[in-house]
Amino acid sequence: MKIQSIETFSTRRIGIVRVRTDDGAEGIGQMAHINSDISATVLHRQIAPIALGADALKIDQLVDLCIEETYKFPGSYCRRALGGLDTALWDLRGKLEGKSVCELLGGKPHPIPAYASSMSRTITPEKEAERFLRLREENGYRAFKVKIGKRCGHDEDQWPGRTESLIQAVRKAVGDQTPLFADANSCYTPARAIEVGRMLQNYGVNLFEEPCPWWEVEWTAEVTRALQIAVGGGEQDFWMPTWRRIIKLGAVDVVQPDLGYVGGLTRALRVAQMAEEVNLPCMPHNPDLSLSKMFTLHMMAVIPNAGEFIEYSIEPGAVMPDLYQPPPVVRNGLLEMPAGPGWGVTVNPDWLAKAEHQVSQSQ
Repeated sequence: MKIQSIETFSTRRIGIVRVRTDDGAEGIGQMAHINSDISATVLHRQIAPIALGADALKIDQLVDLCIEETYKFPGSYCRRALGGLDTALWDLRGKLEGKSVCELLGGKPHPIPAYASSMSRTITPEKEAERFLRLREENGYRAFKVKIGKRCGHDEDQWPGRTESLIQAVRKAVGDQTPLFADANSCYTPARAIEVGRMLQNYGVNLFEEPCPWWEVEWTAEVTRALQIAVGGGEQDFWMPTWRRIIKLGAVDVVQPDLGYVGGLTRALRVAQMAEEVNLPCMPHNPDLSLSKMFTLHMMAVIPNAGEFIEYSIEPGAVMPDLYQPPPVVRNGLLEMPAGPGWGVTVNPDWLAKAEHQVSQSQ
């Protein structure tokens, strides 16, 4: 069963991939969101020439071949493009066998608790606390995440005093027993991260995410060694040698690969396995609610070291009901996995018709 064609349907935000084989089988995947039109160009220019004509069912081998053949371009966009191909091939295989991707991997579909993930640094502490209480009442969320500091902030807060005021207000609102996570998005030097981390400890925060610039692995390791609070990271990392280094150094307590950034489900599973070997939990990064949410659901349902919660963005417009059905909805704090083979969802043909279409195919 050979790959006959690779199609992309892209906007700047979303890039859907459709793979068809020489006997008419097909699967749907997605590249990492944001600048997906660029990823689509990379897919057709650099990944498709390698994949066309390859065995559609030998996913691991093809993924490795694509990495090797693009060795002069080891950056994020090749991995984003590869992730679109990889996830489409997993969907194709699931549809051929009449199984969900989770079942292909030996798991059983089941709902997963979701945490309400704030993406905002402009919201006031008071409004964030109010929002969390409302969403807990409406959707049953059992855990929450806030944004602290400033993105790549060089030790600056979004405005003076916001971080501690935010943690104080949210903790008071949701109670001492509710899991609370804080994401610094590469804000701090080690010394300042340790100061902030100790403040978070005092308020019973459960996870301190990406405290230092993500590329400064040794900085993060220093922070992890100094704190009792669990430190998480890795969402940006796409290079397997870096992942081995992160785990060997004990740079984080929780690994957080992003399927779209690391190059698809196949490579994300490898990261989870590396973490499992040293008894580290894996809580994949995935706030957006496009098809990648389904990929993350299936992964978390099968890996033995999955974290308790899956991330779910609570920002307006995060859900994209016009993109695919059924859309992800949190009820009673749980995110259901849709029934059906492959990823279990159907992409809206009207959305595909409006997107920029490109195709690469075997001659």
